Amino acid sequence: MNSLKQYFLLDPNICFLNHGSFGATPKPVFDEYQRWQRELESQPVEFLGRRFTGLMADARAALGAYLGTHADNLVYTQNVTISMNIVARSLELGAGDEVLSSDHEYGAMDRTWRFLAKERGFTYINQSVSLESKEAFVDSFWAGVTPRTRVIFLSHITSPTALIFPVKEIIQRARTAGIITVIDGAHVPGQIPLNLDSLGADFSGGNLHKWLCAPKGAGFLFARPEMQRLIKPLVVSWGYESETPGVSTFVDYQEWWGTRDVAAFLSVPAAIKFQQEHEWDKVRIACHELAEAAQRRICELTGLAPLHASRSADNWFAQLTAAPLPVDTDLTALKARLYDEHRIEIPLIAWKDKKLIRVSIQGYNSKEDVDRLLKALAILL
Repeated sequence: MNSLKQYFLLDPNICFLNHGSFGATPKPVFDEYQRWQRELESQPVEFLGRRFTGLMADARAALGAYLGTHADNLVYTQNVTISMNIVARSLELGAGDEVLSSDHEYGAMDRTWRFLAKERGFTYINQSVSLESKEAFVDSFWAGVTPRTRVIFLSHITSPTALIFPVKEIIQRARTAGIITVIDGAHVPGQIPLNLDSLGADFSGGNLHKWLCAPKGAGFLFARPEMQRLIKPLVVSWGYESETPGVSTFVDYQEWWGTRDVAAFLSVPAAIKFQQEHEWDKVRIACHELAEAAQRRICELTGLAPLHASRSADNWFAQLTAAPLPVDTDLTALKARLYDEHRIEIPLIAWKDKKLIRVSIQGYNSKEDVDRLLKALAILL
């Protein structure tokens, strides 16, 4: 994978093991991003006033083909937090209703649901789940379902704990029970294969600037055709009551927010093409093997077991993995020393009663990066 490092703009003096936070964009994709920005600036009225709808339709078509769904089931957003806010604010929930989630969710989304629960009177529940097996996970999560459960909100790949959840099984049960499913796929596109139609969620969102390596400010919202009627505009603009309606109110309501830079959206096809040209299926396999080695070596160093019962047999993680640190670790001090003394960029996370180090392995990373991390941890711990 060392040959891929030449394509990225990352500071060569930094050991970058934090792709999962904001991603990194290859030079050819970044060039395309800037090309779109220059094209916009050369004739803004032509670009936004006459070409916008067609350009966005082409970009959605490329994304739809990549994600296994029709383009009209997708709208571009700047990130998955916006995508999830669109859905959460659209659903008509009130007193007596429950939204069931896990205790592994991303902090911004927990805050979103708690804010709306306080405003509207419904209950948001973070269900504790078993990591003994995928079957145990499903059973333990489903134990939180009650007759009042209206919505299930769940990460496909968790942010703090870097685990792949068996969301398809939950979605199937929820469909039978008449419960709406909302899936946070922030870390999914580009990291594991994704076919949205096959997955079957009512609503799903994802980031494209992370593992797909698109420019910052590229995400999406998916809505199953039968459920698009529930989605309201987060920002009311010309798409609402449009005089020239498009293919669906879902796209009309969400696509045009007024003047904004859409270059990141239009660069997504270039990001897809870059990964296809560099045989990213093989890259992902190599990245997973290195991530697995990183987790194993950290656990051997600390003497602590991983969060999940088995390391890889049940496919608990892909390119993003977390390993426990001693409970008395001062995360703020360790993070500062890893960066200041060893030039390693990596997140340290407090989750429940545990301290975690989260390792991202992308195509530009190498065994030398992991060796550097382990050497530093051996000194600092």
